[in-house]
Amino acid sequence: MTTRPVFPSAVRLSGHGLVLREWTDDDLPVMAELFDDTDVAYRTPLVTPFDLAAAHDYLLRARRSRDAGERLHLAVTTDGHQAMGEVLLSGGGRGDGTASLGYTVGAAYRGRRLAVRAVQVLTDFAHEVVGLSQVFLEIEPDNEPSVRVARAAGFILSDAPPSLVEDKGRTLSLFTWTHSGP
Repeated sequence: MTTRPVFPSAVRLSGHGLVLREWTDDDLPVMAELFDDTDVAYRTPLVTPFDLAAAHDYLLRARRSRDAGERLHLAVTTDGHQAMGEVLLSGGGRGDGTASLGYTVGAAYRGRRLAVRAVQVLTDFAHEVVGLSQVFLEIEPDNEPSVRVARAAGFILSDAPPSLVEDKGRTLSLFTWTHSGP
């Protein structure tokens, strides 16, 4: 039997100088701007080009997966308004006490430790509110910026063999970084 995480009706998290909030329809142009990036396209399963239609479809899928208790997508902001990236919690409904995190930061906002801080806030939420014993990141070994984020956020490289995933015509070798709860 699987259990699904119970997300509060409206999720708004703060900490480390950030406010993480749910995406709104007003964010669609910002989402298109943030996610229509060659680095984002290369490292994530997001479609490219990522235009307004793609943003609309993405937001609908994010809302459905949240309602199903499968995934929580949050805009990364410093003020609760202007989105600069996204952090997400995925797979918490598997019933094994674990879930993965993912994140991206728009090109104009990189270099401000937004990803590290967002991962820390969402990791705390995953452990303390959702009750997960472990959260993990899956990172390609040549993705040095994400490796730095994992280390800075307190994740540890596991000794599990890498998982191989096919995406956009290439094979990704993903190493698992873990963070255990208190």
